[in-house]
Order: sequence, then C-alpha cells, then structure tokens
Amino acid sequence: MQDNTTDQIEPHALGLTVYDLPEPGAVADEDARRTAMGRLRMLLVMLICAAPVVASYFTFYVLRPSSVRSFGELIQPVKHLPDVSAIDLQGKPVPMTSLQGQWLLVSVAPAVCNADCQQNLYLQRQIRAALGREKDRTDWLWLVSDDAPVDPQLVSGLTEALVLRLPQPQIHAWLSPADGQAVSDHLYLVDPHGDWMMRFPAKLTPEQAPQLRRDWERLLRASVSWDQPGR
Repeated sequence: MQDNTTDQIEPHALGLTVYDLPEPGAVADEDARRTAMGRLRMLLVMLICAAPVVASYFTFYVLRPSSVRSFGELIQPVKHLPDVSAIDLQGKPVPMTSLQGQWLLVSVAPAVCNADCQQNLYLQRQIRAALGREKDRTDWLWLVSDDAPVDPQLVSGLTEALVLRLPQPQIHAWLSPADGQAVSDHLYLVDPHGDWMMRFPAKLTPEQAPQLRRDWERLLRASVSWDQPGR
C-alpha cells in the first residue's frame, strides 16, 4: 500500500525590523539639551579663566580677618581706564589703555605743583620703593590736568614716574573724589586690568602712608597667581 502521507512544510516567519522615526518634539528637546550643554561648557571655561582674579579679591575683601580693615575706600563698581590718549612731557600721545598690566598709584594735579601735590608725589615714590621687590609690579602716575609747563627741577625727581597730561574733564569722567574733596586731594589705586578700584583718604600724611602700603601689599599678595611684573 502506498504511503500517502503528505510532507509537512513548517512555515517560517518573515522577520521584519521596523525603525521608528523620532518624534518632532523629541528632536527639539534634544537640540535644546545640546544647546544648553554647550552654553554651560562655555560658562565653565569663562569661570575657570576668571577664577584667579575673583579669588584674589574675594580673599582680600571677604575672607580676611575681621580685625583687618582696609585703609582705602573700595570703588564699586570699578571704573576702567578711559579709552582716550594722554600726552607725555615730550608731546607724544599715550593711549591710557596702554597702562594696563601694572598696578598704578595715581595722583592728579595741575602742572604748577603746589605743596600738596609735591607731598603726594613724594609719598607715591616712597610707598612704591617700600614695596621692595614687588615694586616691579607697580608704577606711580601723575596726571597733569592742564597745559602749563612743569618745573624742570620737579621733573628731575620724577625719573621713575609716569607723567601724563590729561584734560580735566576726562580725568573727572574717570576718577572722582570723596564728598567735599577735590580730585587732587586723593591718591587712587588702579589694578593691572586697568580698573580704578580704590581711593585713599584726602591729603595723605607721611604718618598714614604705611597704612596705604599695607593695603597695597595685601592686594599684591592676593593677586600673585595672575599678575606678573611688566606689561
């Protein structure tokens, strides 16, 4: 007898792989996430670059012992060097922004330098000299506020100073005195970024000069990680 058994064919399932298209909302969310991450990275880089400067001022003004008080008055907000040119005693223009890179101890007075003016110039020289090796990170600057000639005998004692003429309106747009004082009554401290950041009491005396120097020395120590001698 013939075997009529029919061969059984097992069905094979056809495997299909289906790729879902992303939802438009998900694409937008992913783009926003990437943009946010990019901005965060850029902000972190900026913070890392600014950290030494911020840390030095934070240390000086916030973390210092409460018993230590600054002699000078902190200027908030700081005021940057004006984007103008002064004139040196040889008549050559000097951009004020070129003074960046050094700490500046600044005085202001007309060319006819009276007793108070001469006292400020003397104190600037002595205070800078007393900084020792740190004086290479500092300059002393006399801003002459008029066009009158400077006494040659006075000039001979200013070989280590920067002496620049700047019109009085431009000086007043940058530096300002305490209430009731004249701009020529003070000494002013400018940091290496070119920011006026401290004003010292009017009509400083030699007895007060060590207090100014201590403020300056603390700032020099606090900024040593990012400020180097010379421009």
